[in-house]
Amino acid sequence: MITISKDNYEKILAHAEKNLPEEACGLIAGEETAEGKVIREVYLLTNIDHSNEHFSLDPKEHLAAIKDIRTKGLKPLGNWHSHPESPSRPSQEDKRLAYDSSASYLILSLQDRENPVLNSFHIEGDNAINEGLVIV
Repeated sequence: MITISKDNYEKILAHAEKNLPEEACGLIAGEETAEGKVIREVYLLTNIDHSNEHFSLDPKEHLAAIKDIRTKGLKPLGNWHSHPESPSRPSQEDKRLAYDSSASYLILSLQDRENPVLNSFHIEGDNAINEGLVIV
């Protein structure tokens, strides 16, 4: 189970909508509790691929975010990205590039612009398991 505040969800949504038709991306940080992961900070990064089908995090922004996470005493929990034209589930490329099996991979689908869908996945190899995400 992973928990995100409504404010952080809306931050992700606004950044994803602003970057249409390209995929938007970023990092998530927070803490792990007995109940699961709690997202405390969302980082909005630049997709240097400028593509609607894949993303690469800007390396300088990535490093700055990691430094900020450490400064705040938080734990890197994973990343997030949007799917402008497809469902909220990992693509084959998402699975192939998911190197950290301890990370959470949040995917925001904007396929139906009126009803965005955010899910979080645990990915190991070709297996993607929906972790369950709650917006509070």
